[in-house]
Amino acid sequence: MIVIGYTADEYGQAALAHAMTEASLRGTGLLVVNSTKGDAYVDPAFAGAPEVHDVEERLKNSGLAYELTQPVGIDPVDALLTVMDRPDAELLVIGIRHRNPVGKLLLGSVSQQLLLECQKPVLAVKPEV
Repeated sequence: MIVIGYTADEYGQAALAHAMTEASLRGTGLLVVNSTKGDAYVDPAFAGAPEVHDVEERLKNSGLAYELTQPVGIDPVDALLTVMDRPDAELLVIGIRHRNPVGKLLLGSVSQQLLLECQKPVLAVKPEV
């Protein structure tokens, strides 16, 4: 199974596209995880109903087996690392954005934490320009 750390932006779309390609090549399914801590009224990375519908349509049309989950109240890093502990999880795909060193130092980086802490392979992708 290919796990996708999905965000509701172009980085999440890039991760989804690359993960679908990987799943097709490997003959496996997908698990899309779109998590939010729930500590703010609005989390721009959390997909709303219209976007979830669009993602599910894209996945249905791909012919790949898939599951989409949206845990609330859990840190996205924790949610993804927990899923990656499953024996059938073979690859984590995440979208990354360019951040300057000061931004990384002050704010931390979900991508950086996942790259350092995940015990299985992580594919970090950027959207096409």
